[in-house]
Amino acid sequence: MLACCGIECSECLTYLATKADDDQERAKVAKTWSEKYGWKLTAQDMNCDGCRQGGALFGFCQDCQVRSCCDDKGLENCAQCPDLGCEKVRLIWSIYPDLKDKMEKLRAAG
Repeated sequence: MLACCGIECSECLTYLATKADDDQERAKVAKTWSEKYGWKLTAQDMNCDGCRQGGALFGFCQDCQVRSCCDDKGLENCAQCPDLGCEKVRLIWSIYPDLKDKMEKLRAAG
């Protein structure tokens, strides 16, 4: 369950709380991410079935330019894009720098 940008959805705290239907975990993740990133999140914001699964999406994932770009280009993820490293994905990579290496390795593996 790989998101377009390289995030492992199956390891995402919001995804895990959704799959467990655990409101306490949703509240904990909302509090942690609000403090870490300066966002104002609530437990109700913490629902996501995964970037490419066609179900519920976390708020930022709903509006994700990277996901929209992959959809428009018919790509599973950024590793398949000739513009790997574009401005859209660099924002996410600035928060999660290990994703750049992951996408480059996926691209190299073909």
